[in-house]
Amino acid sequence: MVGRYIRVPIEEIPLEDRTTSFRLITEPYSRGEAVIEGQRCLQCDMPFCVQACPITQDCRGYAGLVGQGKFDEAAKLILSDNPFASVLCKTCYHYCEEECVMGSRGTPIAIRHLKRAALEFGASDLTYVSLPPKHERVAVVGAGPAGLMAAWELAIRGYSVTVYEMEHFPGGQIQTIPRYHLEEPDLSSDLARFRHLDITFIYGKKAGVDFTPEGLIKEGFNAVYLAVGANRPRLLNVPGEQLPGVIYALHFLLDMNTGESPTGLFGRTNRKIVVIGGGDVAMDAARTSRRLAQDGQVTVIYRRGRDEMPASAEEADGSEAEGIHFLYNRAPLQILGTDRVEGLVVQSTAFSEPDAKGKRTVVPVPGTEVTIECDTIIVAAGEVADAKSFSEEFEFSTAKGWPEGKKEGWMTGVEGVFASGGKSVVYAMGAGSKAAEAIDAYLAQKKGRPPTPRPDPFGSGKNYEHPHGYGGPVWHL
Repeated sequence: MVGRYIRVPIEEIPLEDRTTSFRLITEPYSRGEAVIEGQRCLQCDMPFCVQACPITQDCRGYAGLVGQGKFDEAAKLILSDNPFASVLCKTCYHYCEEECVMGSRGTPIAIRHLKRAALEFGASDLTYVSLPPKHERVAVVGAGPAGLMAAWELAIRGYSVTVYEMEHFPGGQIQTIPRYHLEEPDLSSDLARFRHLDITFIYGKKAGVDFTPEGLIKEGFNAVYLAVGANRPRLLNVPGEQLPGVIYALHFLLDMNTGESPTGLFGRTNRKIVVIGGGDVAMDAARTSRRLAQDGQVTVIYRRGRDEMPASAEEADGSEAEGIHFLYNRAPLQILGTDRVEGLVVQSTAFSEPDAKGKRTVVPVPGTEVTIECDTIIVAAGEVADAKSFSEEFEFSTAKGWPEGKKEGWMTGVEGVFASGGKSVVYAMGAGSKAAEAIDAYLAQKKGRPPTPRPDPFGSGKNYEHPHGYGGPVWHL
């Protein structure tokens, strides 16, 4: 029953259709369903939903507009502070919903789904415009969500932006999201709104190999933003990891979405696939494998328990519903095989006694080794920063997994070069937004002018303002 405290159900395609194709899992709201769901929003004076959003999206505002049937206005409000709304309306982890006060009384407002409805029913084919040119150039290294967001923030302020990307396409980690979550045209729809901004893309060029950030400064760029992310897979460091049949999750997912063959690993039936890891990338790899290996078996192995698994409940539940098996409290010891993978030796794990600070670590349980027969192993043990090609002068911090400047505004040890990133698409966008603000403030100080507030990207002449009642970010770290 739908009422004030219960959301309008979000329908999904039938389970039997889900594992046989890459069709989008979730069905959109109808116009009427979206209006009813939008009317559930209480329009809180203190918008906890907005405070939980890494890009400060005015979700309270557009939920209210959808509730009034004002889809055009809702779409424009969304796109005024979220240039990648077509991507996020299907893939964001909706931190906003976790803070929605309706969740304490029933179910949170379906904020992410209302965003999708606003874009589908409202006029969303808009074009961004910029302030008059500042005649200053900024280089952005990396066309992932952090770099693209920074490029947008800088371009609408009047900067000339050049984006360097080592791949031959934009998107970064966005391009690893499976098609059952994100359709191919969605990113292109978002980037189409950039068409009048002074942003130039240069593909197939890798920082530290084809150019250096210091060299870009010497070439005349006034600042450089490094948004290279954590793009190198974390190794298992176990015997046999070099065998054919061992692949790494992000590479696998990227190949799937960019038209490359997944190295022929799914050419036969009756596949026995093991995915090692417990995060959302592991779930993406497992669910993608399930769709490719129709007659196969997919098993996820994680070294902790279900409650400690970092994957979202939405992803883990979806994986289980699609017939993926889980083995918890197991850690890989050795990969077996001669010409290719034939099996994986795992060992049971347990938590240690708490240390002086109350922290418990995962420890192996001797004598519990077993062998799992498999012919394909997908490693999803996380990613690390690839900062070896950069000079030590940058003095990066890589504690979070990506290169990050240690100085104010994420400036590195090299004057005018900034670096940051984020743990998910929307967090990376938030990092790119803040880095752009820092770059603008840095360049403004050098020129003796005040920083440029974010303007209305549709040219009204007004500056962006936080929604009424906003008190500061409450990020899920």
